[in-house]
Amino acid sequence: MKLIIVSGRSGSGKSVALRVLEDLGYYCVDNIPINLLPALIHTVINDYENVAVSLDVRNLPKDPEDIPEIIDYLPKAVDVNTLFLDADDNDLIRRFSETRRLHPLIRENMALDQAIALEKSLLEPISTNADLYINTSQLTPHQLADLVRERILGKKTGSMVLVFESFGFKHGIPVDADYVFDARFLPNPFWEKSLKGKTGVDLEVKDFLASQAIVTKFIWQINSFMMTWLPHLERNNRSYVTIAIGCTGGKHRSVYIAEMLAKNFRKEREDIQTHHRDIDVKST
Repeated sequence: MKLIIVSGRSGSGKSVALRVLEDLGYYCVDNIPINLLPALIHTVINDYENVAVSLDVRNLPKDPEDIPEIIDYLPKAVDVNTLFLDADDNDLIRRFSETRRLHPLIRENMALDQAIALEKSLLEPISTNADLYINTSQLTPHQLADLVRERILGKKTGSMVLVFESFGFKHGIPVDADYVFDARFLPNPFWEKSLKGKTGVDLEVKDFLASQAIVTKFIWQINSFMMTWLPHLERNNRSYVTIAIGCTGGKHRSVYIAEMLAKNFRKEREDIQTHHRDIDVKST
């Protein structure tokens, strides 16, 4: 049986992740006391192949350091993975202010920022040992759902997933990127009047960038770098690697390069994904 423990700070998107897992066929249990987890798993192990359990500050044991010991009580046949969702403090404060929901620790008569800081400390034994870690600060609920789905489905294949992500530096660097390559020095289609309103997936932009020798060399060198080090990453039991390509706005150069890299790697591997974070962001 596969068990996914979904954890994270309040307001980081755990409910979204659980809905995704439920759609993927997981039997989901929300807010069960962690001390009851071994009993739950022994009860359902013969009935479900995939189970997901939410674990957050509401159902921690008195000593969070006891969590690994509790998980050790699970049957040896259970494959346990932990998904931890997080977000920057300022984003969590904004989300609670917008929704006007109470933080679970507010009942302890403390300010919201103090509650958020305390929760981070209490969940540290989980976050530091998580198999999958996602920072949701820059993600919409829809983007988070897609990312969780990609990560979980990729992990099921048993081979490492490569994610080529394009982004715009003006919107911030992706917090989940393992490698970041800066394409801002390359010729920019944005300054070509006929190409400004198009993106890196449009034929005209692709033809423009393909005609630039420096762009081709840049792609080749990233491809060579990743080909060299991927075997070492796989031997380290990595489940996925995110290679982020950034340009100024995230619409032209980075999109084209991410697509070309994914195309090259699909000739050798099966688990290749692309994600264009800022392709639909309106220019300002």
